[in-house]
Amino acid sequence: MTICILRGPRAEQSVIEHAMATLRQRGIEGWEADRDGPMSAITPRLKGTSLLVTLGGDGTFLAGARIAAPRGIPILGVNLGRLGFLTEVEAEHLEDGLTRFLDGKYRIEERTILQVTLSRGTKVVTRAIGLNEVVVDHSGDARMLLVEIDVGGQAVGVIDADGVMVATATGSTAYALASGGPILEPTLRDLVLVPMNPFALTVRPIVFPPGQSITLLVKRGPGEMRIDGGRRGRAVETGDTVKCGSHPRRLKVCLLYT
Repeated sequence: MTICILRGPRAEQSVIEHAMATLRQRGIEGWEADRDGPMSAITPRLKGTSLLVTLGGDGTFLAGARIAAPRGIPILGVNLGRLGFLTEVEAEHLEDGLTRFLDGKYRIEERTILQVTLSRGTKVVTRAIGLNEVVVDHSGDARMLLVEIDVGGQAVGVIDADGVMVATATGSTAYALASGGPILEPTLRDLVLVPMNPFALTVRPIVFPPGQSITLLVKRGPGEMRIDGGRRGRAVETGDTVKCGSHPRRLKVCLLYT
C-alpha cells in the first residue's frame, strides 16, 4: 500500500513528518506532494497509490479531488484550515484517522465530479474538472451577461444576469447555496443550474437529473469562467460556449467510523 500526503499552504513540516511517521510504524510507504506544485511532479507517482490524504482546508481538499477522482483514488481530508466543511479529520486527530483507515474502519461515499469544456468556435480553449461548481460571470464589467441555456440539445432559455453557475450536489451547499440555490443530498448525481442575480423574477434555479449535458452560450460578454472558486479564471468572450456534465468517474470520499 502507498499513500500520498498532499500538503496545502498551511501544512507545517512537523505535521507532515508526524503523518509519515504514523505510516512508517505500520510498514506503509508514504510520499508527499505540494498542492500548488506542477502536476508533472505528481502524476508519475500516482499509479499504485491507495489513498490521497489532504493536509489543509477545503481548498486543498478540492485540489486533491481533481487529482484523485479521474484515477479512482480514495481521498481523506485532514483539516488544518479555518472551515474544513469537506474534510473528515481535524489536525489533532490525524494519527487516529490514519490508523482507522489502515484498520479498515471506514466507508467510501461517492460524489459526482463536474467535467467542463470551454470552446471558442471550433477550438477547445480548456478542459477541466471540479467537485463543487463552475461559474461563468462578468469580469470586472458592471454590465450583465446574456447567456443562452441548452440542456441535452434542447433550448431552455436566455438569462440576463451577473452570471450563471452549474453545481454538483456537493457544491450545492457552497457558492450555489449562497446564490439562492437548493440544497441537494451530497451523494445525488443531479446537477443544479443557479442564475446569479438575474434580471427577472421568474428565473429560478433548476435541478437536472443525471446524464444531462448543460451548455452555456455567452451571447453577450465578456466574462470569466472559474471552477471551484479558483483564483485563476479563464476569460470568456461573446460567442464562447461552456459545456458542463458529469465526469464518468466519481470521487471516492473516505468517511471514518467512530
